[in-house]
Amino acid sequence: MAIATQTTSVNRIHYGWIVAGVTFLALLAAAGVRSSPGVFIVPIEMEFGWSRTTVSAAIAINLLLYGLLGPFAAAFMDRIGIRATVIMAFGIMAVGTLGTLVMTASWQMMLLWGVVIGTGSGIASLVIGAVVANRWFIARRGLVMGLLTASFAAGQLIFLPLLASIVAHHSWRWATIMITAVVLLMIPVAALFLRDYPRDCGLKPYGAPDNFMEAPAPMRVNPFASAISSLGEAFASRDFWLLSLSYWVCGATTNGLIGTHLIPFCIESGIPAETAAGVLASMGIFNFIGTTASGWLSDRFDSRHLLFMYYTLRGISLLFLPYIFDFSFFGLTLFTVFYGLDWIATVPPTVRLAGNSFGVARAGMMFGWITAMHQVGSATAAAGAGWLHDTIGTYTSSFLASGALCFVAAIAVLPVGRRPEPGRPIAAAQVGAGA
Repeated sequence: MAIATQTTSVNRIHYGWIVAGVTFLALLAAAGVRSSPGVFIVPIEMEFGWSRTTVSAAIAINLLLYGLLGPFAAAFMDRIGIRATVIMAFGIMAVGTLGTLVMTASWQMMLLWGVVIGTGSGIASLVIGAVVANRWFIARRGLVMGLLTASFAAGQLIFLPLLASIVAHHSWRWATIMITAVVLLMIPVAALFLRDYPRDCGLKPYGAPDNFMEAPAPMRVNPFASAISSLGEAFASRDFWLLSLSYWVCGATTNGLIGTHLIPFCIESGIPAETAAGVLASMGIFNFIGTTASGWLSDRFDSRHLLFMYYTLRGISLLFLPYIFDFSFFGLTLFTVFYGLDWIATVPPTVRLAGNSFGVARAGMMFGWITAMHQVGSATAAAGAGWLHDTIGTYTSSFLASGALCFVAAIAVLPVGRRPEPGRPIAAAQVGAGA
């Protein structure tokens, strides 16, 4: 605490920015772990002789748990704090990545990459970013959430080319060792620098007015009971279902389809694995720009209209994807830029709409459940596209169906917040232009 106070007073940097920076690094490292299976699919198939369906199923389990554990991560942060939750998440991921080095059967991949790593990465999910943004920031909250969301893009940009190069010149096991080292390094960093609340440093949230009164810390209730009870409340909300539908499509079209299957698709189209990983990583550059800009825009414009635009543009790009190789390098480059800008630009406006619909105190938990639906979509697309590929022999039908779903999501977000939810304070439904 003394370190935090001294840093704030001497350098005039609010400690919330330190917490946000460490959270960014944690989410970046978790993104590196989460996105790595796309690089490993082909070498693991070649070494063990497993089918695309089998490997995709393990990734689908990972994606599903990544989402389902989000609400429980929010509950754990209320119970044991942000710092302890992050340390626990990275400890679990380290166990899973180390275990994959000695796996010999497909069920072990299901257990390790699917269950164990899925559990760890699910706890270290964007829900942490939502909690940090809501606890530590009044001003610049949308921008902070945009930057934290962009950590996924940064992780993709940093890790995918590096992992692909290690796999190409050594093996997927050496790439796994590198991931494990990064995961273990994050544990002491989180322990040293993360704090749970501004009051732990003798501060108010960034941008809080002089008369700001911070809400008391939540009661220390059972995190599982708290998460389940919030789900019951969510079921009664129309806004929850509309946001969940749109986020289901978001997960299906990003992590599930493109994040898992773009590299195999490029390899089958004659592009080397390292180049394909570079393509996916290049999306991270534009993803970082697009997501940060989306956070800035969500502070200023109607989040419903932003989401409508994002999903519509994403749908167009996916309908275009099966035919990009007819345009050779130009088509692939165009898709990379276009899709990269839109990849997870949906997160800041979705977080803002969740906060407006359910209140700041419950935003993290509700966003956790909405994220669970995101990952159900991711798991469905990862497994479904793998099965369709084994059945039909191409990814074309998966890309076209996902593009059509994006137009459904674009329509679904427009009614969010148009009428007050039961029990929602009227003020929360009318927060600023970014409602």
